[in-house]
Amino acid sequence: MSGQFSNYPRGEDKDVEAGTSSFTEYEDSPFDIASTKNAPVERLRRWRQAALVLNASRRFRYTLDLKREEDKKQMLRKMRAHAQAIRAAHLFKAAAAASRVNGITSSPPAPGSGEFGIGQEQIVSISRDQNIASLQELGGVKGLSELLKTNLDKGIHGDDDDISRRKSAFGSNTYPQKKGRSFWRFVWEASQDLTLIILIVAAAASLALGIKTEGIKKGWYDGISIAFAVLLVIVVTATSDYRQSLQFQNLNEEKRNITIEVTRGGRRVEISIYDIVVGDIIPLNIGDQVPADGVLVAGHSLAVDESSMTGESKIVQKNSSKTPFLMSGCKVADGQGTMLVTGVGVNTEWGLLMASVSEDNGGETPLQVRLNGVATFIGIVGLTVAGVVLFVLVVRYFTGHTKNADGGPQFVGGKTKFERVLDDLVKIITVAVTIVVVAVPEGLPLAVTLTLAYSMRKMMADKALVRRLSACETMGSATTICSDKTGTLTLNEMTVVECYAGFQKMDPPDSSSKLPPGFTSILVEGIAHNTTGSVFRSESGEIQVSGSPTEKAILNWAIKLGMNFDALRSAASAIQFFPFNSEQKRGGVAVKSQDSSVHVHWKGAAEIVLGSCTHYMDENASLADMSGDKMTELKNAIDDMAARSLRCVAIAYRTFEADKIPTDEEQLSTWVLPDDDLVLLAIVGIKDPCRPGVKNAVLLCQHAGVKVRMVTGDNIQTAKAIALECGILASDSDASEPNLIEGKVFRSYSEEERDRISEEISVMGRSSPNDKLLLVQSLKRRGHVVAVTGDGTNDAPALHEADIGLAMGIQGTEVAKEKSDIIILDDNFESVVKVVRWGRSVYANIQKFIQFQLTVNVAALVINVVAAISAGDVPLTAVQLLWVNLIMDTLGALALATEPPTDHLMDRTPVGRREPLITNIMWRNLFIQAMYQVTVLLILNFRGVSILHLESKPNSERVKNTVIFNAFVICQIFNEFNARKPDEINIFRGVLRNHLFVGIICITVVLQVVIVEFLGTFASTTKLDWEMWLVSIGIGSISWPLAVIGKFIPVPETPVSQYFRMSRWRRNSSG
Repeated sequence: MSGQFSNYPRGEDKDVEAGTSSFTEYEDSPFDIASTKNAPVERLRRWRQAALVLNASRRFRYTLDLKREEDKKQMLRKMRAHAQAIRAAHLFKAAAAASRVNGITSSPPAPGSGEFGIGQEQIVSISRDQNIASLQELGGVKGLSELLKTNLDKGIHGDDDDISRRKSAFGSNTYPQKKGRSFWRFVWEASQDLTLIILIVAAAASLALGIKTEGIKKGWYDGISIAFAVLLVIVVTATSDYRQSLQFQNLNEEKRNITIEVTRGGRRVEISIYDIVVGDIIPLNIGDQVPADGVLVAGHSLAVDESSMTGESKIVQKNSSKTPFLMSGCKVADGQGTMLVTGVGVNTEWGLLMASVSEDNGGETPLQVRLNGVATFIGIVGLTVAGVVLFVLVVRYFTGHTKNADGGPQFVGGKTKFERVLDDLVKIITVAVTIVVVAVPEGLPLAVTLTLAYSMRKMMADKALVRRLSACETMGSATTICSDKTGTLTLNEMTVVECYAGFQKMDPPDSSSKLPPGFTSILVEGIAHNTTGSVFRSESGEIQVSGSPTEKAILNWAIKLGMNFDALRSAASAIQFFPFNSEQKRGGVAVKSQDSSVHVHWKGAAEIVLGSCTHYMDENASLADMSGDKMTELKNAIDDMAARSLRCVAIAYRTFEADKIPTDEEQLSTWVLPDDDLVLLAIVGIKDPCRPGVKNAVLLCQHAGVKVRMVTGDNIQTAKAIALECGILASDSDASEPNLIEGKVFRSYSEEERDRISEEISVMGRSSPNDKLLLVQSLKRRGHVVAVTGDGTNDAPALHEADIGLAMGIQGTEVAKEKSDIIILDDNFESVVKVVRWGRSVYANIQKFIQFQLTVNVAALVINVVAAISAGDVPLTAVQLLWVNLIMDTLGALALATEPPTDHLMDRTPVGRREPLITNIMWRNLFIQAMYQVTVLLILNFRGVSILHLESKPNSERVKNTVIFNAFVICQIFNEFNARKPDEINIFRGVLRNHLFVGIICITVVLQVVIVEFLGTFASTTKLDWEMWLVSIGIGSISWPLAVIGKFIPVPETPVSQYFRMSRWRRNSSG
């Protein structure tokens, strides 16, 4: 299939994204949208207006509802205005209270009722109105927690009875969702097709006229037959659409079900966001979504992005005394803290919003838009053909060229009754309208939805949750993947395996006996306080450690050194916190002990923390100067560990004068932790092994034309070691610039230089999120379709900018997940490769369906047009054409659009997004099959009676037409196998694995036998003997050897469509 993918972009001379070719081939087409991600609304509206649509409610069901989007924005504006009004009122009240204007005082809160000391209405009112005065009257956060029977340190009890009582008193964290459409709604929408409505009217007219002219006994056949066929099409279509709808509902449920960490019974546990109750204590970290309304219990530098609710992009600083209120749906932008839940579900602003806005399906995909263009073009051709057929048949009828069964003219001027003329005209119109039904491929764009729904459901089993439909197909075009290291290429199972403390290498690393007590105490104090993880010791003595893999590794190491986590946290209090972030590569905390001494502890990337150290603590717990030689020695130790793929983390501290620390809360919140003159305590090497199958996955990507690039915040030497182990770097000789580069070096280049070297970069170490964004932008300018993995809040811009953003399901923050297109549920690079396979499968399946459908289109249209013009009659009746349409449209899409991906897909280069949908190989296959069918069936139409030796049979004409219809349907059944493998000789490979395909083939065969043998009156057929069945099967079976022979015919590299565009461009240029 080399010709099929010959337009694969490489470098700046072939830009698939921008289409920077020598002529603007798609400039005027409303159906050319390379990416619907962040596409302007006007652009989306333009293609909808240009599409030829017979059933808008069905065609646009799985595209972005532009009106609903506008309604959603208006609703958000109203709610934001409400939130701003609350804030203004709160500020006014605060000012009034401060100045004692008119002696205004707050009214005392109403007493609580039931089991808790406060009622739902009162607590919701305080939270929603952000009434700080009422909160203070209750005794502040501590008083409120007592009313809610919550321990601020240990949380609620969390047993089933406790949860049940809280849900009963304050509600659950769910909101009423609009019911999914019923099956009958889909039946109604399927019946809105304009052509089907015309056919129902024609069926009613045919029924009335038939009964009047032929009597009740025979006159109802034609009308009821058409009505039944139309009803069958509607029911089958509605059933298929209903199943898709259920799949999307299930996927939307998965998308909304966020996992949250809460403190219950003294331990941190993970629960569904739906299981949060009022009174829960929830830790908040950078990137988390605030899962319910609440008040801040304690926090350090906590800043919240409230733009989702207020519309203001300003980040709001939170503290427990003046601005403690947190709104559900907002995101933590900085710092950390714990919150007490005060409102859940519809008792929150966010819950009200979600209850009033129904779920959309993520908007249309580029392939959907392009297929609407194809369907529109084919539809216009079909309408033209139907118009020609109608005109020819009407002219032939009124000029006496249309014959009866006895050979006489059907219409004789002045003699044929009006009712008979009307009945004959209804039949002619019915045939013309049925040709339109067959010709306009209304189901073609919907086949994309079908294959995407199928793929998305299967991808869940492959640990990938698709948040945006278009990402699934775009992944098939990906030319490069920028992947994180930790957890994606590695197992994320971290262990401290090496340690330098007291300027000596500890062997084993957790040998506490080698360190004096004074050294150990300051070291474990820093580890216990400077962490986002936690340690829980059960009554049985079992220890559970929670937090990120790096935090867990260091905490486990400290426990082995003798750390008592709870005792250390109780003995001193944290007064300021600098959360770890991927820009600074370190995090710190200022701790005040009971004797009022202050220690500032830092932890982070070894070489960065080491650079701030002027002293180190030796093996006697004494401070020693960090000389140049000592610094070099430690840097060499770091490089040595990094070269063995260890993550290096340094732990340091310094003392600080207590009287220099601000006492005012506002000043304290802006106090910057001192990070100079540090004392080095320890450097640890953390082992995170490569995932077992990742090397094969990387090689598979490279074989498939997808370059894998590692972008990591780790030390450049660690990144190099892992890249060599994973196969991203083939050998040490590849490990030089620009193949291996540091983030600070890359960002220092100009935009032109970055664009020049971005193509060669395989590994970027010590990169910041902004470096990742710059790399993505450079690669996109080079013409690449870029997939990016990310897990942190700061990765959000790169995830948003990339063609496909892949967030990590385990380590990813909610901010990263919200900006992503696909969530990798197991954080595994192998799952990313599976997504590439599925993306290519979507495109390949659509091409199979297009080839199959166009073959039927062309053959049916040509046969009916030629027969109508030459003989004045059509061999395929309205009912027969409706059955063919059902095979071609709904059943064909089900059979071919649900083919599972094969390894063969990864033998190709990526699918260019400007590549023509109908490739030269498809044109070749289509032409061979359509010409064969047209030739054979037209010969049968004109010479069938003599060829089949039917002269002696009384109903020879009907037998001949039945054979034509039967052979035509059987040709499609055989050709459905050909369509499975457009470019392979063995069309049966893997067929038995696709149970749906086999089932649909069997159903089609059985129904065809029933139609021919038992429904002759309705379908205008007659029973066939075994010889005629063999003839029909023989005609159909020839399509298999024909397909094999055809695949040896070479096709040109340049797509057929490009010749037409080039000639049009030349005409435009000359003009």
